[in-house]
Amino acid sequence: MAEQEQAELNNTNETEATVSETTKSKKKNSQEKVAAATSSTIDVIDGNSTTAGQNINNNARSVESVQDLLKKIVLAEQASSLSNNRSAPKSDEEAASRQEWKFWHTQPVPSIGKKVTSENNGPVEENKPIEELKQEPYKLPDGFTWDEIDILDDEQLRELYVLLNENYVEDDDNMFRFDYSMQFLRWALCAPGWIRKWHAAVRVTKSRKMVGFISAVPIKMKAYEKIVPMVEINFLCVHKKLRLKRMAPVLIKEITRRVNVEGIFQAVYTAGVVLPGIVSKCRYWHRSLNVKKLIAVRFSHLGRNMTLQRMQKLYRLPEQTHVKGFREMREADVPKAFALLTQYLSKFDLAPIFTQEEFEYLCQNRPNIVSSFVVEQEDGEITDFISYYHLSSTIMNHPQYKTLNACYMYYHAASRTPLTDLVNDCLIQAHNNDFDVFNALDLMDNSDFLEKLKFGVGDGNLQYYIYNWQCPQMNPEKVALLLQ
Repeated sequence: MAEQEQAELNNTNETEATVSETTKSKKKNSQEKVAAATSSTIDVIDGNSTTAGQNINNNARSVESVQDLLKKIVLAEQASSLSNNRSAPKSDEEAASRQEWKFWHTQPVPSIGKKVTSENNGPVEENKPIEELKQEPYKLPDGFTWDEIDILDDEQLRELYVLLNENYVEDDDNMFRFDYSMQFLRWALCAPGWIRKWHAAVRVTKSRKMVGFISAVPIKMKAYEKIVPMVEINFLCVHKKLRLKRMAPVLIKEITRRVNVEGIFQAVYTAGVVLPGIVSKCRYWHRSLNVKKLIAVRFSHLGRNMTLQRMQKLYRLPEQTHVKGFREMREADVPKAFALLTQYLSKFDLAPIFTQEEFEYLCQNRPNIVSSFVVEQEDGEITDFISYYHLSSTIMNHPQYKTLNACYMYYHAASRTPLTDLVNDCLIQAHNNDFDVFNALDLMDNSDFLEKLKFGVGDGNLQYYIYNWQCPQMNPEKVALLLQ
């Protein structure tokens, strides 16, 4: 969920629901999605630093042990420095439970603190027949009108790009802002089964300027043992000058209405803030690739007793990948990679149920959008799959650097190669392709490699939500959904 939307909804006590941002990572709180993107899953994102080497008995350690300890301390300092430039979580559940939630208390989501048992895993409200649904769009403030964006039209896509580029997820210090490319937006919004009316925009009636947007994309989800047709809500954005018009709640209600009339009554979304109905809490972690640039733009900082040269040495990567048979995924690899991912996702409690068509659309190699790799054995068998997506951020008010090149861990499935080795080769590929930072959430089995590969923990949470659904909260390692 986008930070700007969250801010607007929080300010009006009608907090928004949607969108997934890195860091999307600074984050997507936004700094997490912007940082991890800059971070945060838009949509939108964020943690406390790890520590190492406490209660050391120096007399009992060899020289080698002390050197190893010093290395751990350096890593801990760097993990801390990565999060120093990101804000703390906007609110925790205890603080959030004291808010009025005037908007969310009118919506079919569990209240904060409500304990849901596995027996109650299901809709908050039952599906309504179409004749009971509102058929006309919700009323906007005077001077504004609804529109449906044709994402396939370059001019309309450019209008959306400008709106998001100038008004979307931004960190709290106004240093980074997501910069979704036009190609990325078209890819994200035109997944198989997309519907134009689910690309809802608000325009100024007289000038036709686009000042608001929200989207939905169809997806089949597994929520514990139940498989449910849903939509992903993303890219909720209102122009900065209209944050007091209370448009975000209207956008949420309108996209809900448009999805309902198509027979879908559940939606999945993420947010960097705590809202009613949390399904899970995850954190973004960040792996420095271009240390000098990250320090220059204040994405990260030098720790105590740390020099730039030492930090660069600490995060240095080989030029060549290590896993034998590791290469870019080809079209012929899709069926096997799809089978690997399908089997892997089946073990999680919150996970998408992809068709092969959807997998190919989302995970095939696309320049400046997605990078996917497989491991091919000597006999030609494909045994492992891994991918990341590209999401840069604008660096604001810096005299030298204008763009933070970030990538985010996407879907993966390792059956023979250790996941840590797969991710390490991804880091090498990302570094060779001039990315500055590599972001990953602590969901799925990602905790296996985060500390080993020198990722630094972010400073906030990314919450997962399902609209009109209640189920027990789950740990991050039970979540396998990634929103752009």
